[in-house]
Amino acid sequence: MTALTADQMALVKATAPVFAEHGATITKHFYKRMFNAHPELKNLFNQTHQQSGSQSESLARAVYAYAANIDNLGALGGAVTHIAHKHASLNIRPEHYPIVGRHLLGAVVDVLGDAVDQPTLDAWTLAYEQLSQIMIGTEAKLYDGASWSGFRPFKVIRKHVESSEITSFYLAPADGSSAGGFQAGQYVSVKRFVDTLGVDQPRQYSLSDAPHGRWLRISVKRESGRADTQPGHVSNLMHDGVEVGTVVHVSAPMGEFT
Repeated sequence: MTALTADQMALVKATAPVFAEHGATITKHFYKRMFNAHPELKNLFNQTHQQSGSQSESLARAVYAYAANIDNLGALGGAVTHIAHKHASLNIRPEHYPIVGRHLLGAVVDVLGDAVDQPTLDAWTLAYEQLSQIMIGTEAKLYDGASWSGFRPFKVIRKHVESSEITSFYLAPADGSSAGGFQAGQYVSVKRFVDTLGVDQPRQYSLSDAPHGRWLRISVKRESGRADTQPGHVSNLMHDGVEVGTVVHVSAPMGEFT
């Protein structure tokens, strides 16, 4: 990978105010552009957050932070670790990064037009490659240390209603093997197909039991929605459509807050 020059870092840093002002517009267009070209990636992203715009806003803030700290990436260490754990729980892989980069940079050009000259675009291309390698390397270490790869089938062996809003699910590996270990404070992603959206949807739930290898327990709050928010697609499916004997697909435990 070609290293960024001091002039290129200055160009990237100079665009930080642009992302502060136009970032949400750029990232919203990015997701639309990417999903049009790769609809299969909708299975990796929370479509409720897509509809509300919160995912676009989060990405815009992350891009702004990267641009503002391009000459001091050590300041982003905590954020990189946090995002890497999220990515690993969703099974984000190295082959996804070129797709994201192509459409993110394309969205920048689409939205800002002639305001982006070729030297700035070249600088951002290298900056994105640099960030990709950082993320891929961090995620590779998480995958290497994970109890399993990708999403693994687990069977619900017990369903316990804790309150009017919260239900716990006890999940044991469908093949009868060990559920593996984890650290207190970690979470897993649980993937369910949502008919109304036509895609799989992963959601992250904290592990709410001690590690012992026999099962994993998650406690799911039913998101009923309010006047300004939609009901939770997956939480309602879990409460109403997942019973003892149901097989769900679960990621390996992740999460840096342990």
